[in-house]
Amino acid sequence: MKIWVDADACPGVVKEILFRAATRTGVELTLVANQPLSTPSATNIKTLQVPGGFDVADDEIVKRMEAGDLVITSDIPLAAEVIAKDGHALSPRGEMHTKENIGARLNMRDFLDTMRSSGVEMSGGPAAFGQRDKQTFANELDRFLTKYGGPSGQ
Repeated sequence: MKIWVDADACPGVVKEILFRAATRTGVELTLVANQPLSTPSATNIKTLQVPGGFDVADDEIVKRMEAGDLVITSDIPLAAEVIAKDGHALSPRGEMHTKENIGARLNMRDFLDTMRSSGVEMSGGPAAFGQRDKQTFANELDRFLTKYGGPSGQ
């Protein structure tokens, strides 16, 4: 099992949690981004820089991931592709995307896109990433690694 990170939009605190988890468990962690990233010096922590462009990082993750791998992403269409390949998808806010819930999340995303493109003004957006999000992500990652890829404990 490997962990892939859609790293361009991933919060720094989530990357730090992932670095600690990879160090603790030895699970291979690869951050995919269209810009250079700095990571701890560890043989199981890697970066993959891809060219800029729409969905280039997403496409590379889908191409390289295998069944059973975990992908960290807030991109719902990417999560759907990961699930279709029998992978696992976890958002940086700690929401596990599953075969049971991804259809509804895709429908909501498409509905909101349709509303925005038709000129409906949508105010707000996601709340700022906070301490609760960080803790929820850390807990969900720990549960996943305990079940699929490593020892318990953060």
